Amino acid sequence: MSQKMIFFDIDGTLLDHNKQLPISTKQSVQALKEAGHEVAIATGRAPFLFKELRDELDIDSFISFNGQYVVLKGEVIYKNPLRKDVLHSLTEFAVTNNHPLVYMDHETMKANIKYHTHIEESIRTINALHPEHNPDYFIDREIYQTLLFCIDKQEGLYQESFKDLNFIRWHQFSMDVIPFRGSKANGIERFIDKLGFRQEQIYAFGDGLNDIEMLQFAGNSVAMGNAHNLAKNAAKYVTKDVSEDGISYGLELLGLLK
Repeated sequence: MSQKMIFFDIDGTLLDHNKQLPISTKQSVQALKEAGHEVAIATGRAPFLFKELRDELDIDSFISFNGQYVVLKGEVIYKNPLRKDVLHSLTEFAVTNNHPLVYMDHETMKANIKYHTHIEESIRTINALHPEHNPDYFIDREIYQTLLFCIDKQEGLYQESFKDLNFIRWHQFSMDVIPFRGSKANGIERFIDKLGFRQEQIYAFGDGLNDIEMLQFAGNSVAMGNAHNLAKNAAKYVTKDVSEDGISYGLELLGLLK
């Protein structure tokens, strides 16, 4: 089976430092599809935060919320929401420590506080607006990821208190909160189960801390030149910076493009 499946992270991988899609990256994705390969997105973002990118690249398969909501050709094939009792406990603990939360399902996101500068500053980096206030949003909905806003020296408070959650920092003020052992690698396994790919036919590109498990799992993994050092250590190859045609260079390095 010569067909491959290639997964791309978004921020710092598909999108450059200015949140723009390089022309060479768009052309490379199109070339992969024309060659008969399966192309998917693997991101920590919610589906509604990268719909325009999916439309521009004509991609209808993706892993979102760091593996908790997986879609294959427009069909949801896996959902792994956070437990309600754990969310209740996390909310009470965060409120006690004056750390705001944002609850995210597949349709939208809501904050448990009307406004906070940490929410504003971090959300703005992914071209999103401060979420509306609805502290009860998680009660009767499936929440796949929560954003917790605190600085890095306060992480330990939560890691020690919530062993059944995984905290992944993506901004100086914010962490993704997902179920323990949740990862993009788990999402890739769902595609393997459905499509029959072998692990050595899986290719993955990423740059962040939330890409580590994916880069370790994929048979062929590439960290961007701008990647976190831990992501580089997890990958088999390192390509150029995202702003230096890193995607096209990496695909050529792997022999997927000429």
